[in-house]
Amino acid sequence: MLKGTKIYSIFTGACPKCHNESMYKTKNPYHLSDVLKINDNCSKCGTRYRLEPSFFYGSMYVSYGVGIAFAVAAFIISYVFLNSTLLTAFLAIVGTLILLGPIIMRLSRNIWINMFMSYDKALAEKSKA
Repeated sequence: MLKGTKIYSIFTGACPKCHNESMYKTKNPYHLSDVLKINDNCSKCGTRYRLEPSFFYGSMYVSYGVGIAFAVAAFIISYVFLNSTLLTAFLAIVGTLILLGPIIMRLSRNIWINMFMSYDKALAEKSKA
């Protein structure tokens, strides 16, 4: 349904050009030794994922924003909705950031690469065949 949009590529980790393959060598972000291992090229359309050396260093800036968003959500849920103490809310933030760390890292990389690449419908159709 969302295939062909940046949202699809960001949340699935699919190739930003064709959406026909995952960028990551391992789909599970909790396989910690492989959490950031990315394929060099898309095997379907040939798109290079590393546009330049150290390309994904920029995703650290995105990671900061995504981490803050998750921390604010954890605080609001625990402190406002569950009426917890400030200490419990703080522990909820720390727990959220630790448990969702691998997801935050991948999500940040997906957002970063999708800032520089867009879906190409013609390329996607050609790479399916």
